[in-house]
Amino acid sequence: MNQVSTLSIDLAKNVFQLLAVDKHGKPCFSRRVNRQKLKETIQNMPPCKVVMEACGCAHYWGRMCIKAGHKAHLVPAQHVTPFVRGNKNDKNDCLAIYEASQRPYIRFVPVKSESQQAVLLLHRMRERLVKARTACLNQTRSFLLEFGIETPKSYRAFYSHIQTLLDQQLQPVILLLIHETCAELRAFERQLRQLDSLFRDTNQRSQAAEIMQSLPGVGPIIASAFSASIDKGQAFNSAKEFGVWLGLTPKQYASADKSVLSHITKRGDRYLRKQLIHGARTVVTHAHKKDDDLNRWISSLKERIGINKTIVATAHRLARLMWILLQKNEPYQPQYTQSGATQCIKG
Repeated sequence: MNQVSTLSIDLAKNVFQLLAVDKHGKPCFSRRVNRQKLKETIQNMPPCKVVMEACGCAHYWGRMCIKAGHKAHLVPAQHVTPFVRGNKNDKNDCLAIYEASQRPYIRFVPVKSESQQAVLLLHRMRERLVKARTACLNQTRSFLLEFGIETPKSYRAFYSHIQTLLDQQLQPVILLLIHETCAELRAFERQLRQLDSLFRDTNQRSQAAEIMQSLPGVGPIIASAFSASIDKGQAFNSAKEFGVWLGLTPKQYASADKSVLSHITKRGDRYLRKQLIHGARTVVTHAHKKDDDLNRWISSLKERIGINKTIVATAHRLARLMWILLQKNEPYQPQYTQSGATQCIKG
């Protein structure tokens, strides 16, 4: 036990594979244990480096390892797969996790606290509610079309329109459908308002969330999701790395003298990227109403490359600004050039 330098764990629900390696890279032991035995092993083993794949319950075991005095490192799953040799089994997976953790340029996943995971759980709940609300709306719209009743596409207009249908002479089944749909939508709205209120409360206790909310297009939901996921951005060395992690940079294909940039890579967390692009869409829509440097840049970019590419470029710039402000620990302040300031004074 005292010779163990690195402990590699292949996580599962009930049975876990362990691989202990000394400082020279030689295996000390390899065994399968259950959940209770794994807890005892972590608590009784002298402090060492514990590596695991970033998967389900990895943050829980990471917190337990840190509490026991170990250094916990979570390896992204996509970096472990290339090191799997031979057949797919727990022993080979455990060895692949160890080998991936030894690479010099691997960026480990920071172990999240219980409060961070609780906030992210609320975001997953909200995402499920939004999807269920959209499914209910689309199904009702398709049912009504079967009877020649056309409804608007937007949610607010749809809800107002089906309420007016209750006063018309329709078949009892259709009226029942509309009543049930209205009741479901009201329930969804009540749950979403409750979650949004929780997000605002948690943001008041987070300095990082308050800094993010000072950015244009970043509201309570976006600030809550990013503060719970990246905290203050300490896992990234630069704003460029943060943008790459979000998948907002162009995908490159280069060979010899040929280099081609295509669409964005869409790496990283899909939910964070989607929320930031939604926020950027709002900024781009209202950019013509303001005269600071950011909005004038957005307006000129929109004229050159169109609105969709401008929205993605704005999301990338907001992400970089977000990381910079978190490192400086100060809120966003709109910047004005001399010409922009002069125009504001004249206005």
